[in-house]
Order: sequence, then C-alpha cells, then structure tokens
Amino acid sequence: CCCRLSCGIANLFLPDIPDMSSTPELSIIIVNWRSAAFLRKCLASIFANTKNLAFETIVVDNASFDGADAVCAEYPLVQYIQSNDNLGFAKANNLGFRHSKGEFVLLLNPDTEVIGDALKTIVECMKARPEVGIVGAKLFNSDMTIQTSCIQAFPTVLNQFLDTEFLRNRFPRSSFWGTWPLFSGQTEPSQIEVVSGACLLIRRSVFEQVGLFTENFFMYAEDVDLCYKVHRAGHRILYDGRAEVVHHGGQSSSKEPQSNFATVMTRESLHAFMAIHRGKTYAALFQFAIGVAACFRLLLLFGVYVLTLGQYQRQAVRVAVQKWKGVLRWSLGLETWAHRSARAS
Repeated sequence: CCCRLSCGIANLFLPDIPDMSSTPELSIIIVNWRSAAFLRKCLASIFANTKNLAFETIVVDNASFDGADAVCAEYPLVQYIQSNDNLGFAKANNLGFRHSKGEFVLLLNPDTEVIGDALKTIVECMKARPEVGIVGAKLFNSDMTIQTSCIQAFPTVLNQFLDTEFLRNRFPRSSFWGTWPLFSGQTEPSQIEVVSGACLLIRRSVFEQVGLFTENFFMYAEDVDLCYKVHRAGHRILYDGRAEVVHHGGQSSSKEPQSNFATVMTRESLHAFMAIHRGKTYAALFQFAIGVAACFRLLLLFGVYVLTLGQYQRQAVRVAVQKWKGVLRWSLGLETWAHRSARAS
C-alpha cells in the first residue's frame, strides 16, 4: 500500500545542507495529510535552521497525494513515502521510523516551523542526559502566543472533568494540568509527563523498547500513550523551553466534513487510552464524567443565552453549543462515526 519515491540528487544550490553520507544523528519524520503548503514551509524552516547536525528527513503522505512533486523538486534529500491508504498518525509514524537510521527520532507535524537552533537544542539536551527518553519543545500558536497543549499531565477522570479555560487561567502553575513549566520562568529543562506529538524527540532505543506507537489509535492520544509507555519503562520525559517551534495547529483535522471532528475524536481516543491502561471500568467512568461535564456546559450556555436575550457573543455561544452537543452525543454513544474512525486502524 506504500511506495518510496526517490527525489534524486541534491540540488547544489540548496544552502548549508549537512553531510548525509554517514549515518544521520537525527531522523525527522513528518506525516502529511492534505497539508502540502504547510509541509513546504516546515521543510524550509528545517533546512534553513538546522546546521551542524547530521539529519535525514522522511515524509510519509497519508493518501493525500498533494505534495510529492513539489517536495522532491525543492528538497531532493527528503525521503518521500507515498501511502495509498490513510494509515493514521500512529501507523504512518511507525512506517517512517522503519525507514529511518538516526540515533534520535523527531516526530514533527507538517504545520510546524522550526525557529533557530530548536532541533539542535533538544538533541543536545537528550545527549547530555542518558536517562531521558523524550524531549519536547516550546510550541507557539500562529500569533506567537504559547500553545499550552505542548505539555500536559497524564489524563485522569478528574483532570479531564475539570479541564476548563477558566480553571486553567486561574491556576496556570498548578501541577494538575502539567503545564506549570510554561509559566515558571526557569530556563533549565523540566521533568513533565506528556509531550505533544506535534514536536516530540525520542531516543531510538527507547522507541524500539516500548514497541513504537500503539497502532490501536487512528489519531489523537497517540502521544499520550507513547509518553505513558516511556514513563512506565523508567525513562524521564523533559520539556526544554529553550527550543521554540511554531505550530499552526489543526490544519488537517479541520478539513474533516464532520463538525467538531477533533473535539469528539480526542474524547474517543482518550477513552481508548484509559481502557488500555486503566481498564474498561475506568474508561466507562471517564465517558460518564465527560457526559456530565457536557450537560453542565450546555446548561451554562443556555443560561447565558436567556439572561442576555441572545445578544452576548451570539456566534461564539452557538459554536460552543454545537461543540458540547457533540461531546454529549459521544458520551451517550450516539457519535458512531467516531467509534468507526477510531477502529479503522
């Protein structure tokens, strides 16, 4: 179902391309799905900023067929693997890994842009600490605000039930969310629990030790599951805020025809994670708690609508109602497409 495209001989006019004649120190794996324009910007940022580091770049296209010609023309050193099927994030990264050679493996989203020496910084961070299995970078939104989802705590029923913007803003330094290093002001790498799969560096030996990505997940929560397995295997997970990457975010999933695709699929994937690692009873409790949270949000939104006669941020309220209706339907088992998509892997 896959073919590897040869991109030819390196263009002599590409500036500062590292020597790839020997085994690369770093393998960069990018899974693309309908993000060709972002992918080209991502590759441009890698080749422009990653110097004095022997690396290889592997792109796995998940049946979008929208980037091979442009990538091979502009970046002939890139290995381009074309899949005829949408393998999902986990399987596609595992496929890319099997074509890689580096001691360190960077899993990078196509809608990211590397800033300065970010990749060298996280590689050096890991090289200096043999007990570390995963390192993550500081991620920025497109408007250069900090993307707080770049690090997290392992999900529990309680922290998912209480996960609201109000509480996060009120207690940003709480270890409850796992995001405290983003607000601590310290410059040294911090030990954390979960690194976003948008930019995740893992030691090759550790990735092999934990059996690569769990392929039960089609999309979302694969990074949580991987970090959990690495943690259980006894390796530390670090966040290094000195490394900075822009993550434009959600560019592929936003093109899904179903409304609230990412919102519902995230809950479905977290449910699968909890079933695998904490048992079916705990997963059922999570589903029930999320349903209760959705009911509470909908009642709150209804109250806002009534008290303001529908004049308070009408469009925002409408979008929020649609979101939480989708979550409530999922908790009741009515969003059957999400279950089918999650099991498609």
